[in-house]
Amino acid sequence: MIEVYIDGASTGNPGLAGAGIFIKANGKVEHYSIPLGEMTSHEAEFWALIKALEICIDKGYKVVSFRTDSKVVDDAIEARYAKREPFASLINKALPSIDQFDLFFLKWIPGKNNATADRLAKQAIREIQ
Repeated sequence: MIEVYIDGASTGNPGLAGAGIFIKANGKVEHYSIPLGEMTSHEAEFWALIKALEICIDKGYKVVSFRTDSKVVDDAIEARYAKREPFASLINKALPSIDQFDLFFLKWIPGKNNATADRLAKQAIREIQ
């Protein structure tokens, strides 16, 4: 199973934002720092998920286990629904990608267990400053 750790970060609410993605796949690790532009920290968390889904699909991964320290993302994916915009639009963007996997899991983890993805998200912000 492929393990995917995701995190979004923002310098303000809104502010410059970045996504960090850390993937453990077949005995190898992959690191991604993706600048996102200006948005809130919660939006950045959703975009980290979307970008990670795109990467996993491009690589042909079929069984993935995602980890996030965002309860907002975890709750929205579990419910397959978000009431408020822009989260509702972002969930609707993520769901078709999620449905492409044979198995998809998303688990909430404490921030201290997501340090690599957090560092990568902050690195992405530095790239656009």
